[in-house]
Amino acid sequence: MWTLTEQHDVDGPIVYGYLRLHRSTPERQAALTAALAQYCEQHELQLCGIFTDRGAESADAPAFAGLLDVLLLSNVYGVVLPTTHHLGGKHVAARRREQLDAIGARLLIARPALLHRPCSRGGTHAGQ
Repeated sequence: MWTLTEQHDVDGPIVYGYLRLHRSTPERQAALTAALAQYCEQHELQLCGIFTDRGAESADAPAFAGLLDVLLLSNVYGVVLPTTHHLGGKHVAARRREQLDAIGARLLIARPALLHRPCSRGGTHAGQ
């Protein structure tokens, strides 16, 4: 007789993380890495690696290119980011979203931007 699936360890869907770090400290990188790992654990996703670009923003960043290669060659569920800002500035982010959409990768955001956040005077204002 077979036991229920819930009684077995089952790997979740495979995802890869992506970080774009500019002038970032090792502590910040560690915190962002931990945030991605925690998100994946909470959502039963298998985080198989994190691609990290450093330095000034570039549309042809080597780690993002590597991420696209992995997504094309394997059965990956999606990409997890701490926030959408890690995709880059407006035009670069739009291009990267198009590239991810073209290969069918889901984009998962660990910390989605809030529509409204408290301001120092007690009211709210629009977030990014």
